[in-house]
Amino acid sequence: METHKHRDDSTPPNTIARLAAGTLDAATLADDTLARIGAQEAALGAFTALLPRDVARREAATSQHERRGPLHGLPVAVKDIVDTAALPTAYGSPLHAGHRPRSDAALVGAIRRAGGVVVGKTTSTEFAYLHPTATRNPNAAGRTPGGSSAGSAAAVAAGLVELAIGTQTGGSVIRPASYCGAVGYKPSFGWLPTAGVRCFSWSLDTVGLFTRCVADAAFFAQALAGRRFAAAASASTVAPRFGLVTEYPWGALSPAMAAALQEAAARLRAAGHTVKEVRLPAWAGAAFEAQASVQGWEAVRALHTELAQHADALSPLLRDYLREAAATIGDADYDAAQRTADAAREAMAEDGLAAHGVDVLLTPGAPDEAPLLSEHSTGAASYNRLWTLLGVPCVSVPGLRGPHGAPLGLQVIGARGADAECLRAAAVLEALLQPQR
Repeated sequence: METHKHRDDSTPPNTIARLAAGTLDAATLADDTLARIGAQEAALGAFTALLPRDVARREAATSQHERRGPLHGLPVAVKDIVDTAALPTAYGSPLHAGHRPRSDAALVGAIRRAGGVVVGKTTSTEFAYLHPTATRNPNAAGRTPGGSSAGSAAAVAAGLVELAIGTQTGGSVIRPASYCGAVGYKPSFGWLPTAGVRCFSWSLDTVGLFTRCVADAAFFAQALAGRRFAAAASASTVAPRFGLVTEYPWGALSPAMAAALQEAAARLRAAGHTVKEVRLPAWAGAAFEAQASVQGWEAVRALHTELAQHADALSPLLRDYLREAAATIGDADYDAAQRTADAAREAMAEDGLAAHGVDVLLTPGAPDEAPLLSEHSTGAASYNRLWTLLGVPCVSVPGLRGPHGAPLGLQVIGARGADAECLRAAAVLEALLQPQR
């Protein structure tokens, strides 16, 4: 199992220090970022829109001198399903090509209040479902970057930006992060606002973040949410205990992911960390199935207008999914799925981790290496859906590669609300998978 080496030049905290010290000008940083994007975008295809250079320079200068928040002057890329007044938002669909929202999403407002500069919009699959984008995987030639947050994952993994926004309803942050070799972080449900984010499933949609290291994810989330995401200093002496999950109700591990999990466990144990093999509880399988029912029933209603009035403009993949969900998931099915979800969340809160004597779970971030582009697939969310339903924090940690040389991300899962502890455990794993950082 190979160690995946990431670039080790400036990360957001170092950039902030340089901005504060006056050794880096925010307008110059905006210039450099747009120049990097310009040099690689034709081959990568990660962006749908970019700020003009003069506007980006002006925004950056304003940010540095008037809005000196924690992100001041830092370029941020935002997924195309998040409303932005200054840039078009098409929701990944030709139906809305050129659409300009009248106002920013709440999250974009949080970026701006913190001093960040939204330099561009990144590609999304159609309405954040599964129809592939034109984005390429920067760390696995000929393979998908995943979805639906394809552009954000690829842009960070390629080093075009250091901070990017995605969303997850099934596995749309963790899976592309795993495929591209970036850090992906899905916070506890509701910790980052979704107002102004195009809805697919209101019970599941969650804003997530892409960064180049786990510390940056905690820094970025804290800047946006105004709550503490970095672990408290008093907790730093307590080593996190990992629960290794090797059996799943939705199918067997692929050989590549089985090997990656064992490699990670071996490194953790060698470093003196507790790693215990644990079994998912009996309710996990039913909750996994409930996620599909909740998502399908709500998606039919969230996209009612598009399906009813513009069905021919939808991809066959999305159109068929919505029609099948409308025909097969009734109100009673939805209500039963929500009851299953509520019971699973309660069980997870009561004994999901503590009963096993662990603080976090360690699972695959995706089923395997990214599928080939020729398969016309963004991959499966099988290792993410349950955790999205439960609303718990998840972090995809890069550092390993599979037999074909493509990245394999491992997923660290914490208790709902214990985001700081989950991020700290992910940082422990990251240090062992990427010892050069």
